[in-house]
Amino acid sequence: MTDSDTNLDGPPWEEDEVVARDENTDDMFGAPAAAPEPAAPAVPVTASAVAHAGVEAHADDGSAYQVLARKYRPRTFEDLIGQEAMVRTLTNAFSTGRIAHAFMLTGVRGVGKTTTARLLARALNNETETIDRPSLTLTAHGRHDAAIMAGQHMDVMEMDAASHTGVNDIRDILESVRYAPVEARYKVYVLDEVHMLSTQAFNALLKTLEEPPPHAKFIFATTEIRKVPVTILSRCQRFDLRRVEPEILVDHLGRIAEREGMKIEQDALALISRAAEGSVRDGLSLLDQALVQAERGQMVKTETVRDMLGLADRSQTIALFESVMAGRTPEALENFRTLYGFGADPVQVTNDLLEHCHAASVAKMLGPNATRLPNDQAQKLAALGAAIPAATLSRTWQMLLKALDEVRRAPNPADAVEMAIVRLAYAADLPGPEEALKRLQSGEPFGGGGSASRGGGSGGGGGTSAQLAARPVMAPALPDPQSFEQVVALIGDKREVGLQMDVERFVKPVSFKPGAIVYESVEGAPVELARRLAGRLREWTGRTWLIAANGQGGGETLIERQKKDRAAEREKVEADPFIKAVLLAFPGAKLGEIKTIAPTVVTPEIPDASEDDDED
Repeated sequence: MTDSDTNLDGPPWEEDEVVARDENTDDMFGAPAAAPEPAAPAVPVTASAVAHAGVEAHADDGSAYQVLARKYRPRTFEDLIGQEAMVRTLTNAFSTGRIAHAFMLTGVRGVGKTTTARLLARALNNETETIDRPSLTLTAHGRHDAAIMAGQHMDVMEMDAASHTGVNDIRDILESVRYAPVEARYKVYVLDEVHMLSTQAFNALLKTLEEPPPHAKFIFATTEIRKVPVTILSRCQRFDLRRVEPEILVDHLGRIAEREGMKIEQDALALISRAAEGSVRDGLSLLDQALVQAERGQMVKTETVRDMLGLADRSQTIALFESVMAGRTPEALENFRTLYGFGADPVQVTNDLLEHCHAASVAKMLGPNATRLPNDQAQKLAALGAAIPAATLSRTWQMLLKALDEVRRAPNPADAVEMAIVRLAYAADLPGPEEALKRLQSGEPFGGGGSASRGGGSGGGGGTSAQLAARPVMAPALPDPQSFEQVVALIGDKREVGLQMDVERFVKPVSFKPGAIVYESVEGAPVELARRLAGRLREWTGRTWLIAANGQGGGETLIERQKKDRAAEREKVEADPFIKAVLLAFPGAKLGEIKTIAPTVVTPEIPDASEDDDED
């Protein structure tokens, strides 16, 4: 055994101790004393040199690296993001001295429950040269701060209730709670995952939690608040730590990436924030993984992060949702197979379709800004929501929920997604129950579910449905549009939302006649717009359309015309004497959105039955 092995069997606290050797004594084996090493030349140390040394140390020694979730753990209450309501309540409570004896912190994983518990323990025992009372003004020079944040303070006991579930563990706490703190102001007991305690442990804790000694404080944290008995909850001051909003989390992750000296695209941060689902810790863990996808100084691309997370391109899944809702089964299946070929997870694709259905429904009611998506994606989903009835979106949501369960349980998830696409495309334009009943009563044929775009008709069946399917139903021939506006209206009726948006934004009509359109193309228009428009019009009208995009001197696009019409309408309303009087009577008031109210429908009076009887 050599001299370097002397500490292997010793206690760990002696590993860092270095015993100075007497220079006047010889070596125990007779060797002369070692000559002193020459002193290194003095070199001025700069901040950049220290930073470079730190980078080199991390690069050479992987064990020295500290993950971002630990490195950027909040040190003060100001560092907590997205929890302003809780911080405000605690600040008022501590400033007025109305401090509860027990706190219950609940929320999803990674929102800061354990960190908040330690910050609370520091605040309760806050002691500096200028502060000697419970205070949320935390500094780095507190007497007890370092030991509490490291979990090593003798008066702050942390216990993981997931591994200490029995009543004997609680009895240890109840025995120690009777004694005064050794160093700090309060004895603080932090119980993480408190819902894991047994019923006997909860019952043993009840009496002490109701009448604790004045020097004891309890802080509980849990992700399953419903599993905590109400008798415990009623004795605690409860704080629900909210999920962090995506835009707040994106800003937080961007600041950390900048402090780490790394560059990452904003859309990549949005993907990470979306995958984190409001959890700061999950977001930092994913950011940690994303930052190593590029060399230092290089930009981390959105495509790289998407591949890392196994996500599909959002624009492609929106196109898939659009083709499904339009009933174009072959196109929808090809879109999904393309996504699957690029590595998209079938479960994630189904989740994306659910999100698109929800976003289209919300945008239908509240507008595009309610979707919290990038502007182009929000506008497209809002247009889809405007074109699709609410009943159809609701039915699609229910079918997608069932499909998600099938995809998760299927032996081949990709096959399950394709079968779900077939069902959704078939049912996209099926009438609702009320409309179906009206058609049955009037003898009208059903038009949904059997269009040529689905590649086939429905299967066999019994009862009335089989009788209706047995009768050949000829699709009525569509008349040729007689104006450019009618062409756009036809595109909207066919739910070609993407094509409709492109035509409204990029087409300046030059000349129009049935079967031929010449237009001037706006900069940024899709290259294949004329081909797509000609193909769809030929499919719908049964005749060939000549679409030329080389015209000059076109008028305004429909979007520009609509904006001009809205501006003229606003000017007309603002010029109304009554509106002027209202704005003058309320200084600072502004004219908001202008809506056209539908005329009131007058219900015809029903003759009284008693009058008819009297006449008889």
